[in-house]
Amino acid sequence: MSTYVIFIKDATLDSEEMAIYADKASQARGDNPPKPLAFYGDITTLEGPEAEGAVVLEFPDRQAALAWYESPAYQEAKQHRLKGADYRVMMVEGV
Repeated sequence: MSTYVIFIKDATLDSEEMAIYADKASQARGDNPPKPLAFYGDITTLEGPEAEGAVVLEFPDRQAALAWYESPAYQEAKQHRLKGADYRVMMVEGV
């Protein structure tokens, strides 16, 4: 069952850290690379707080999504994201 990892960027804190994150995250593809379905496109907030940006990544299943997220390469990239911006990140299984 397809699984989606959703990143919601609330606020940028350090654009230099985000540039490092973008470079490292793009290299953290692994054996099951994510398929980007939405990548910082135009956002219309219908409910809840405004978001600065959003990304939706598709994986073939939950195990592939977790393997990517927990990989050493992504975890290294993540350290720069945590310094660079406030995000909400969630994983949801498709139907």
